[in-house]
Amino acid sequence: QLQLAESGGGLVQPGGSLRLSCAASGVSLDYYAIGWFRQAPGKEREGVLCISGGGTANFGDGVKGRFTISRDNAKNTVYLQMNSLKPEDTAVYYCAAPPAYHYCSGFHGDYDYWGQGTQVTVSS
Repeated sequence: QLQLAESGGGLVQPGGSLRLSCAASGVSLDYYAIGWFRQAPGKEREGVLCISGGGTANFGDGVKGRFTISRDNAKNTVYLQMNSLKPEDTAVYYCAAPPAYHYCSGFHGDYDYWGQGTQVTVSS
């Protein structure tokens, strides 16, 4: 059973950077796409970025050029590098995986496995 755990969230000033980690256990990530989602208070959960064997996918126009996704298969970990952070990036960030061998999707309902989330707050 695939298990995911996020880390790296925190409080950062506007313009700052954070790197979130999504560590997988139980199963190799070689067989899974991994997506990053976020949910701000009172808003729907939205897709941010996703990575699979076929490459990366960007689901959020607002993060283009600021956020990047990468994976280290040896560490069974996926990263979300967030630069030039803005107050509107404040949210709980989740990593998630669809069923094995499925492609990236921007719809949270397509994902079966979720981490517990990590809070990112961008404020001065």
